Amino acid sequence: MNPNPYINEDLQALAETARRFAEDKVKPGFLERDKTREFDRALLREMGEMGFICPELPEQFGGLGLGCLAAGVIHEEIARADLSFSYLNLLASLNSQILYKYGQAEVVQPWLDKLREGQAICAIALTEPRGGSDAANLRLKIERDGDFYVINGEKTSISAADQADITVVFGRTGTPESGAHGVTALLVPMDTPGLTTSRFDCHGQRAIGRGSIFFENVRIPVSHRLGEENKGFVQVMHGFDFSRSLIGLQCLAVARVALEETWEYITQRQAFGQPLSAFQGVTHPLAQFDTEVEGARLVCLQGLWLKDKGLPHSAEAGMAKWWGPKLAYDVIHQCLLCFGHGGYDRGLMEQRLRDVLGFQIGDGTAQIMKTIIARTRAGRKNVPA
Repeated sequence: MNPNPYINEDLQALAETARRFAEDKVKPGFLERDKTREFDRALLREMGEMGFICPELPEQFGGLGLGCLAAGVIHEEIARADLSFSYLNLLASLNSQILYKYGQAEVVQPWLDKLREGQAICAIALTEPRGGSDAANLRLKIERDGDFYVINGEKTSISAADQADITVVFGRTGTPESGAHGVTALLVPMDTPGLTTSRFDCHGQRAIGRGSIFFENVRIPVSHRLGEENKGFVQVMHGFDFSRSLIGLQCLAVARVALEETWEYITQRQAFGQPLSAFQGVTHPLAQFDTEVEGARLVCLQGLWLKDKGLPHSAEAGMAKWWGPKLAYDVIHQCLLCFGHGGYDRGLMEQRLRDVLGFQIGDGTAQIMKTIIARTRAGRKNVPA
């Protein structure tokens, strides 16, 4: 990890420890998990024991209180070994923030402990069959019935849908015309009667998987509400600024390890009596991408640093989310080409390419991110949806 103003000695040491764990424990199963499409829960628990899950969680909620930059460097190191496995870190960081800020302590604290210890996986269910980017246009029905909410409808393209133990579910409690201001968030245990799931056959991130969640008269106690009724979307969506910077770092970490391997390869591979590194047509594209990866990573770290300081960071988070995944895909594509026919075989490079592609779609498209950036610069009233 290159030194920079955001990474102090403590964070550097944390990153080195996380890298050793990732290299020894996570990386060996990278290719196999893509085939089996499931996680080793024992490995998840071991990661929790190391303190690598939700390190930013405040101490009063059982966490280490290390801050968002600490989460960032851990996400990087786990993603270097397996982007799909690092999705577990991402889900835990995003959802734990939602739980401790908006949930009732007696309901959420046991789950916060389980998430931090690697004893549970928490999904987040926002996307529906009728659309993903227009996230406030939800149709999943949540109706009040005494001390319970009753949920009916479908969520789709949900990461870890069939592996999660709990899910943060967004649904409509207001009128369709109320838009984002008629949405409520609930914490839903996945073993609740009336809830079923399916699994999609995706190109990449196959270990975490995506699928649908179906709700048929699913009854959830009112105590499981996150935030106020009809304000769940407006309140909880602020947490996505955190996860967007993390996603950028995850994808760029994959690009970085691909570059490292490719730089080494081109000094060894011979063509026309010289190493490939002698040809500018090979080295110059890599040099440009190396430059861009360094710059994009600093944008991601800036977003986390601003969040740690309690300063606005929506624009930086949007930059991290659209630039990081797109750049990572382009970098890995170029690296794969440098390996020639060997890069086209099933293996590390092609799986990385498949894995990073998904983040150009999920958790906010480039178009949505650029709209967010434009609104922070020009003002929301001047940049309509």
